[in-house]
Amino acid sequence: MNAPTPPPDNGNVVTHVDASRVRRVHLVGVAGTGMGSFAGMLKASGLHVTGSDENVYPPMSDMLRTWGIPVMTPYAAGNLDLAKPDLVVIGNVVRRVNPEATAVRERGLPQVSFPAALGELFLAQRHPVVVAGTHGKTTTSALMGHLLAHAGRDPSFLVGGVTLNYAGNYRVGAGPHVVVEGDEYDTAYFDKGPKFLHYRPRTLLLTSVEFDHADIYRDLAHYESAFEKLVQLVPADGTLAVCAAYPNAVALAKSARVRPVTYRGQEGADADVVPAGLRFSEAGAHFGVVLRGEPQGEVLLPLGGSHNVENALGVYGCARALGLSHAEVREGFASFRGVRRRQEVRADVGGIRVVDDFAHHPTAVRETLAAVKGRYAGRRLVAVFEPRSNTSRRNIHQSDYAAAFDAADAAFIKVPERHDKVPVGEELDVPRLVEDLRARGVPAEGSAEVPGLARQVAGFARPGDVLLVMSNGSFGGFMDLLMGHLRAAAEGRA
Repeated sequence: MNAPTPPPDNGNVVTHVDASRVRRVHLVGVAGTGMGSFAGMLKASGLHVTGSDENVYPPMSDMLRTWGIPVMTPYAAGNLDLAKPDLVVIGNVVRRVNPEATAVRERGLPQVSFPAALGELFLAQRHPVVVAGTHGKTTTSALMGHLLAHAGRDPSFLVGGVTLNYAGNYRVGAGPHVVVEGDEYDTAYFDKGPKFLHYRPRTLLLTSVEFDHADIYRDLAHYESAFEKLVQLVPADGTLAVCAAYPNAVALAKSARVRPVTYRGQEGADADVVPAGLRFSEAGAHFGVVLRGEPQGEVLLPLGGSHNVENALGVYGCARALGLSHAEVREGFASFRGVRRRQEVRADVGGIRVVDDFAHHPTAVRETLAAVKGRYAGRRLVAVFEPRSNTSRRNIHQSDYAAAFDAADAAFIKVPERHDKVPVGEELDVPRLVEDLRARGVPAEGSAEVPGLARQVAGFARPGDVLLVMSNGSFGGFMDLLMGHLRAAAEGRA
């Protein structure tokens, strides 16, 4: 007798979600920033939502509790018995061998990736405004969402950071627009394509294209191919804004069905949207906006850095295409408070200002340092950097990092732990980076131990300094340790 043919391994991955039939949703891998916020959106939309994860830590654990979303730990097949879901959403941190993911397949429960679920449940019948690119996605998408909300358009949005105007990562509104941060990382273990291909962009803002995510993209050409597919999704009557500071991004945009709107943060540049009379103060960036050669008026953006000005000009071009007036954009800009961990002032301790930022790519490190240096002119700027992402841990940007810290008056670099996604021999060489920084005139130190690094930085700091801490993760509790040492030192000086 022949053995029965097993069902396809991913046969229960659904390609269409009938929202009218979904009442109970369970998210496997719920504690991630994107998945947790999506769980909040689902709950706010009136669905019964549960989740599971291996470990759940603040702030996401606190947020899920506040939203009334039960979280089960660890992953287990029995979690599905408690959840009784109509639909299971699988996060991209979940692997095929995960016991809960395995049980979902074995039971034939309808499953879908987070990006596909977002596309089906929130974007299909609305106007998706997608912000994509290597740099600046979170702040730019948060600014875009805020402009629409401040102008009374009642948008929904989902971004990759906590927006300080709304104290959360998401908003569910009744208006036609949904602003989404479009990530090029892969979607799920059963879908290795980029997340943003599920987001159906009608308006697309492309901030930049530089090689990143070396763990899933072979090289720059492979990386660019993902964005080429994205721009081709914009309909002929849609809007595509692209930053002219990245010629390769402009070249990719030319394959779209719509003529791109170009923007650049350089005065007099050959682009559709440019600034005029740009100057910076502690209040932020002051500049006029020129749209297709016509001055539109002055604005204040309460953020530092030419890169934030450039991204804001892209938002301006999209916002005007969506029907907002200059006055509405100006008022939205002025009231924008930013995003947590993007040049976020965490404390002033004993005359020392501590600023937290998510920067990890060398371009982001360079631009963030320049922005903070410009905003706090005359103060000593001390950079602290943890190479944490799969790309920053590699030596692919070794020389670029050496040139990224020129605006700093001193730099402290964390030596990353060994990571199985980084091939042996391809790791970032921190001792070499330290020597290169010193050769460029930037005093630098490296350390493999977080507590020792915190003591070292606190001992180096003096009143009047600005300490810029850059990491795209928790940095092993560095910030809390640093604050403790600074407070102790301040009390000792009192």
